[in-house]
Amino acid sequence: MKYSKFGRLALGLTILVLSACALTVSAQSGYHLIKKVPLAAAPGGREYYDYITVDAAARRIYLTHGAEVQVLDADNWSVVGTISGLQLCHGVLLVPELGKGFITDGEAAKVVIFDIKSLKVTGQVKTEQPDTDTIMYDQASKHVFSFNGDSQNVTVIDPVSEVIVKTVPLGGKVEFPVAGDFGTIYNNNAGTNEVVVIDSRALTIKARWPVAPAGQPVALAIDRKNRRLFSAGRGPQTLVMMDADNGKVIQSFPISAGVDQNIFEPETGLLFVSTREGTIHIFHEDSPDELSLVETVKTEYGARTMALDPKTHNLYLTTSDFDPPAAPTEKQPHPLPRAKPGNFRLLIYGR
Repeated sequence: MKYSKFGRLALGLTILVLSACALTVSAQSGYHLIKKVPLAAAPGGREYYDYITVDAAARRIYLTHGAEVQVLDADNWSVVGTISGLQLCHGVLLVPELGKGFITDGEAAKVVIFDIKSLKVTGQVKTEQPDTDTIMYDQASKHVFSFNGDSQNVTVIDPVSEVIVKTVPLGGKVEFPVAGDFGTIYNNNAGTNEVVVIDSRALTIKARWPVAPAGQPVALAIDRKNRRLFSAGRGPQTLVMMDADNGKVIQSFPISAGVDQNIFEPETGLLFVSTREGTIHIFHEDSPDELSLVETVKTEYGARTMALDPKTHNLYLTTSDFDPPAAPTEKQPHPLPRAKPGNFRLLIYGR
């Protein structure tokens, strides 16, 4: 088929428009609720839940839930095991090359160690740091890092010998960390409104970067390829994109209340931000210097922590039913609703 000069121009413009539409569609997430999984009540009648960990290779989901960790099959969402005997757990870390898992028990001020295959507890490391909270593994140093919120420090553990290497003071209330390249760890500090940059080999602080216009930063994610950090805070309720080499704030966006988790997916360029208010803010990294809001997904109140299954691209969140907030006091002028025992559930969002 032959085209005139103007016909060829029109055809070219059509192709450009269709290509732009295709790019727009690819950036849209289309996430929606696909399943609710009711789960057993927490032992002792105290309803509390925190971070979620996905083992995509072994097809398991680890849910911290008060005094236990519930382990689910990632394909049919049935409960396959429980790790109990804890006081108040926060995070689960898996180190497959060692066959070991690590659980932070904040009230017991320790890290509990378990066998990944059997889910049996095999040991513990007493950090002696109240609010032993988030936990991560650093490939550069081959160490486990337990970030202890109220204690304002990080405990460094040798996962092979299961002994403490060093406890490093960070100042302020430390929150979620991510590992960068070349032995660098980034950690949100809600007490000082900064991202703290840590040398994971020397175990020293390299830099402190303000997160303004965000404040009280909690959730953190990283795009290692483009050297970008995504830090989200609770006061002001703001997400910022930062340069991971110099800490420069490149962009900022308003978000809803009670942010607790950021996840960046390199394959799609999507950034997921979950909040206690019951929202997932979904952004797309259009370029290293530009984020754009794709959509805002309504979830349920209290669904503040989240994990991504890289195989299915499903998002997992946990929540419960809640009682009305208690009366304000001088110590707690703005109390939050309290979770009701016996209503713990997993929310699964997919495309």
